[in-house]
Amino acid sequence: MIDIGCFALISPFSTLEAQFKAIHEMGFTHADLTDSHDGALLGGEFGFTAAASLDSHPSGISKMLKAHQILLTSVCAHANLLDPTAPNTFGTAQIIKAIRLARDLGVKQVITTEGDPKTHFGESLSHEERIFSIAEKLYWPIQWAAELGIELLIEPHGIVTDNIDATSELLERLGHAETVGLNLDTGNLWLGGGDNLQYIERFGSRIKHVHWKDLGSNWLEKRGQQFGCGMGDIALGDGVIGLEAIATQLKQIGFDGPTTLEVFGPENLKTSAERLRRWFA
Repeated sequence: MIDIGCFALISPFSTLEAQFKAIHEMGFTHADLTDSHDGALLGGEFGFTAAASLDSHPSGISKMLKAHQILLTSVCAHANLLDPTAPNTFGTAQIIKAIRLARDLGVKQVITTEGDPKTHFGESLSHEERIFSIAEKLYWPIQWAAELGIELLIEPHGIVTDNIDATSELLERLGHAETVGLNLDTGNLWLGGGDNLQYIERFGSRIKHVHWKDLGSNWLEKRGQQFGCGMGDIALGDGVIGLEAIATQLKQIGFDGPTTLEVFGPENLKTSAERLRRWFA
């Protein structure tokens, strides 16, 4: 049976520990470390954000996890890999810190992606330049991940990673198949115009983690126009993505990695977990 965890961003305007506490109280035992930053953050000091500092001593996070009986499955390090490097852009340096933090916490996986460009420079890149930009910015994170025994997983969340052929080209360029894998985000891939079943057929064992969310019919007009969304506001199986078939195909290829619910609302989370367990039974 697969492990089913939660995004550690399920309780707005509250601390990381409050997220772990809420996840435990709903009966879950696993979670992603979802939000992170360099250095200090005012919201962390005064208790209205769930972000973890990549520069903090890992014992602080470990104590929270132990207190609420939560096991981390991954550290998320979603980045901007298409815009020029800048001090305020989450990129190479932060991904490396996330890899080191994962090692210190005993976590095997770090999840990243290219994200949406925010500058004219990034928006104007050709396809070949996008592949180069992502590969260049991930070069040293991959070396760190390989050295420290961490799986660096690429998630569908942008113009390259939501395209199956482009993802295949990127993986070939990155190399290091024993280190670089994929995190299938069912909602992001569908929203960006990709096909989850084709993705599983193409990449199979490279998929090491799954982020689950379903989207309602109101998202149909946005498909192919938007890359990524944070949380689904409906239970898995209540939307248009066809998650039972996706779960069935993952089961058929022998997927047994960790999974995370990106679903908002306690009842939706409970229903989603029950359905996932039934689909994978």
